[in-house]
Amino acid sequence: MTRLDDSGGDRVEGPGDSPDTVALEIADAVESLTNLWSLAAQESALRLSPHQLRALRALEAAPDLNLTGLAERLDIGLPTASRLCDRLEAAGMLERKLHPEKRREVRLSLTVQGRRVLDDVAERRTQALTVALRAMEPAERSALSRGMQAFFAARSGALPPAEPPDAR
Repeated sequence: MTRLDDSGGDRVEGPGDSPDTVALEIADAVESLTNLWSLAAQESALRLSPHQLRALRALEAAPDLNLTGLAERLDIGLPTASRLCDRLEAAGMLERKLHPEKRREVRLSLTVQGRRVLDDVAERRTQALTVALRAMEPAERSALSRGMQAFFAARSGALPPAEPPDAR
């Protein structure tokens, strides 16, 4: 792990650098970020539940999903997904359309209002994150950026997989 006081060269891992210790620090940071994300979403013109927001984001990522596809992406049951879509449709953020080739299938898609809400939430989240990042020193932001890049590379398999916990 790169430390801010590190000159960038190789250094021996200290007691605070163990994967378990760093994992706990990251868990705390993720919790803080989750709270920041939630507050930013709640400040949106139209308050959405976390499930509603996740549904809109799923439809943004995979337009024209059907109800089963949405339920699978959100890991919820079909009745729950159906009620969720009912609420989003009533709020004008989602529309249901018949599939052009499969008469029994209904496609779900975002409306212009649904896209606006997602854009608003994304902008508020970016602003909230920018405020926190501005409070950091440039070297801290740089170290955070490098650490995030290394983390994503490790998760994507670009680096060898970590040793399983029971292998220690």
